[in-house]
Amino acid sequence: MKKQIESFGRFDFVGKIGIFGGISVLFVVASLVYLALHGVSYGIDFTGGTEVQVKMNKKVSIDEVRAVADKQNLLNVGLQAFGEGDEFIIRFQTENGKTDKETNEKQNQSTARLKAAIETDLKAYAPEIRRVDSVGPQVGAQLKRNGFLAVFYCLLVILIYIALRFDYKYAPGAVICLFHDAVITLAIFVLVGKEVNIPILAAILTLIGYSLNDTIVVFDRIRETEHLYKDRGINFIINRAINDMVERTIITSGTTFISALCLYLFAGGTVSDIAFAICIGIVFGTYSSIYVAAPFVIFMEKLRKNPAT
Repeated sequence: MKKQIESFGRFDFVGKIGIFGGISVLFVVASLVYLALHGVSYGIDFTGGTEVQVKMNKKVSIDEVRAVADKQNLLNVGLQAFGEGDEFIIRFQTENGKTDKETNEKQNQSTARLKAAIETDLKAYAPEIRRVDSVGPQVGAQLKRNGFLAVFYCLLVILIYIALRFDYKYAPGAVICLFHDAVITLAIFVLVGKEVNIPILAAILTLIGYSLNDTIVVFDRIRETEHLYKDRGINFIINRAINDMVERTIITSGTTFISALCLYLFAGGTVSDIAFAICIGIVFGTYSSIYVAAPFVIFMEKLRKNPAT
């Protein structure tokens, strides 16, 4: 019997939809359950607090820096070392005052106390205060709300765009695909103990755009193949379309992944965290364009032909 998929190097992607579809559902459910049980560790951008970046002239133990910070009786102190072990970010929150003015005063006093302690107790390492960022609790809550609203509106606009650009049968797959990528990336990011802040949320929005680009390439190819093989079934059309563009996708995604991986390995601080999120998103974004978006096209096509079932 003649095979449906002709030409050299063809792979039956559609035939594996059941297996990989189940894996995708498992990943999404596990991610949602993990986020619900453990919650998201928000950075000072969303919770309010102060972040102090300090650089030493030589390597110093993180425990020594932590001991200095702990002596100041700060609230929820967190430390992050990067570079060659000579640069640190110290984060802490400030107790809320009765008024915004009182809260700001407490924040300024705590920051001044910490800076003085670093310059005195770590004097042997010639500490240099490179950056001090402070965000009030109310501002942080507003930033968190607006940030997640931005993600929601982004998905809504994409749903409308795909429906107008292609057809209603493509839109649900695109949005589910992007939701799939964002949730899994966020869950893995939280799993490894990293904080979610504005730059990370921006990275997730970037991933949504990157994944959408991959998905649109697949949809475009499906639509072109549909016109060429009108007498063939939807399974053959999608298989052919994915096979035609998979090499391009692997090369493009692979190149971007290598660039992001280099930033993750050799950069420090927030840049490294953003690169880490992008690395995860590229892997799942490329995967979902094939095994999440495309299967939904099959589902919507079957639903259109058999609305009763």
